[in-house]
Amino acid sequence: MKEIDRWLLPEGIEEVLPPQARQLESLRRRLLDLYDSWGYDLVMPPFIEYLESLLIGTGYDLDLKTFKLTDQLTGRLMGVRADMTPQVARIDAHHLKSHTPTRLCYLGTVLHTRPSGFGASRSPLQVGAELYGHAGVESDIEILSLMVETLRLCGVKESYFDLGHVGIFRGLAKQASLSAQQEDELFDVLQRKSRPDMLVLFEKWSLDKKLAEKFLGLSELNGDVTILGEAGKLLKGSGKSVLDALAYLESMAGMISQRLPDVTVHFDLAELRGYNYHTGAVFAAFVPGRGSAVAQGGRYDDIGEVFGQARPATGFSTDLKTLLSLSETQKASVSGIFAPSEQDDVLVKQVLELRQQGERVVVALPGQQGGAVEMGCDRQLLKKNNQWQVEPV
Repeated sequence: MKEIDRWLLPEGIEEVLPPQARQLESLRRRLLDLYDSWGYDLVMPPFIEYLESLLIGTGYDLDLKTFKLTDQLTGRLMGVRADMTPQVARIDAHHLKSHTPTRLCYLGTVLHTRPSGFGASRSPLQVGAELYGHAGVESDIEILSLMVETLRLCGVKESYFDLGHVGIFRGLAKQASLSAQQEDELFDVLQRKSRPDMLVLFEKWSLDKKLAEKFLGLSELNGDVTILGEAGKLLKGSGKSVLDALAYLESMAGMISQRLPDVTVHFDLAELRGYNYHTGAVFAAFVPGRGSAVAQGGRYDDIGEVFGQARPATGFSTDLKTLLSLSETQKASVSGIFAPSEQDDVLVKQVLELRQQGERVVVALPGQQGGAVEMGCDRQLLKKNNQWQVEPV
């Protein structure tokens, strides 16, 4: 590498500089305080661990995103975490082993082998919350509400939410006796909402016409809460799992209108984000002008079974760096007090007292260039009438 290029970082890997680093840290503290006020306990999973632990069970979807290396002590493969959710599920199932609802939150850097979208970071600062031990609509609504509060606290004001349920598509696929390969093919086409491609597949598979109509209808069932009524007509006579999933969405819709009346919710029955990971309701937050979700979550029951305890589970996660970039809150400029470089016991004592009061105090170094303004301070300590006083610059 040429000497002039030594400052370059890998694509998608970035460092955070002032004042953004200060803003991120401020948001981090406020978010963790928010989660604590809701009863969520902080956990800190390791940045790296044995690969099978990271990818076991529903974590296999993360395989392509995970950096892998060999442990020099054991010769076993290790992975750098690409998602903290499976780690938190392991903590709940293996370490905590509770039989009551458990609320956990986390915040830390994850690493991806490739970006999730154009211009996306490969080292997101993932923050999220998980609720274990409750299988009802109420826990999904709590997680969705906490996701809404997270966006609000971070200053993301214009947002709307997509809500779906993987059980509808999964139930229809089972009713149609689709093979795993056929289910994957149809899943891909449905995500693109390509009706012509769906018709080609149905003809190739000689799929029952009534089931074909239901799959085709799913691609068009998106909009406000009224589409749930249309879905009821389309899915009439479907299996119990399909009708239960639709009823679950209807229950969620009713609770959202009561608890989150000012939140815009868009229902999409072809929304299958995290299909191989989630088991029930799925939701995602979007902002105008941005194609990809800024936060996402949903139900992923029984992920902890491979760690010794199967429990209902629901949660959400987001990237704190992304939320900061989308914040509409006026960023407060860094303020501080500039103190002169003098050997004065009274001055030293006053600097200490100001710092204990929460003030940012920058003490000048002998012979340094730049004064209060250059050091980012809006006030300074000046000696007047033999007393040190804080004065505006």
